[in-house]
Amino acid sequence: MTTTSSPRSPVSATAPTARSRAGWTAFAALSPAVWGTTYIVTTHLLPEGHPLFAALMRSLPAGLLAILLVRRLPHGSWWWKSLVLGTLNMGAFFPLLFLSAQLLPGGVAATLGATQPLVVAFLAVAILHERLSAWRVTWGIVGVVGIGLVVLGPAAALSPLGVLAGMAGAVSMGTGVVLTKRWGRPPGGSSLGLAGWQLTAGGLVLLVPALAIDGVPADIDGPAVVGYLWLGLMGALLTYTLWFSGIRRLPVTATALLGLLSPLVAAVLGAVIAGEALTPIQLVGFAVALTAMVAGQLPSPIRPTPSPRVPQKEITPS
Repeated sequence: MTTTSSPRSPVSATAPTARSRAGWTAFAALSPAVWGTTYIVTTHLLPEGHPLFAALMRSLPAGLLAILLVRRLPHGSWWWKSLVLGTLNMGAFFPLLFLSAQLLPGGVAATLGATQPLVVAFLAVAILHERLSAWRVTWGIVGVVGIGLVVLGPAAALSPLGVLAGMAGAVSMGTGVVLTKRWGRPPGGSSLGLAGWQLTAGGLVLLVPALAIDGVPADIDGPAVVGYLWLGLMGALLTYTLWFSGIRRLPVTATALLGLLSPLVAAVLGAVIAGEALTPIQLVGFAVALTAMVAGQLPSPIRPTPSPRVPQKEITPS
């Protein structure tokens, strides 16, 4: 009698211990925290009116640098997988993010972005065939409410195109996150290499639109160079390397909930650097969002009840 064993899925990895999971969660949380600096860097250091060029500079140079460091190109199916993931996580997400920020008040755009954990929760069911976690969906909704309290103001207005761009951005990166979890990385590959392949692919997707629509800004000065370096090296190369390492080892929906840190860091920097005062309601929103983010990392306290075993009759040979 022969037995067949199903090939090991890229999703299945050695389950981390509680201590190592806490460590990887902390490392992965650095990524959305650094991404929260994007708004303040863009508004204070970069030339105005060139969002596609900024997205290009954030992705392509960092991706090429990573490939030079790892000295490895994609092979086999990873050519098209890198293109798909790079388009979803960077090539499409970056412009949609900038477009949403341009057409909507920052608070509305941030609140739409905070829906990404909910997108990931449902896509994990469809793509990874995971059980829908009511626990993390609930905390995802609570997190959106908390972010709304922090960043939404009385002057918030809605632009249909801006709302569409914000939701499309959440779906784009949410899909990229789930597919990154599904496909894992090739044998012998590294998170730095995976980040480099995706950043390069996303940058190549952006290359022609950025140069044709935005062009190269004429007023790139010293602060702009610092801003581009920060967004490329810290806001892309380092953060996506940590992010992909975390996704590989942690539950994907729980990892997505860490994205709530991004608008919270942006609000803090706005208060510290731009002098934007935080109201008591915003402070309550901070507490709500942080609670949702931390609670979403914990396993659900309600375990599904196992189905009772039905005793089988013993059949005696006649």
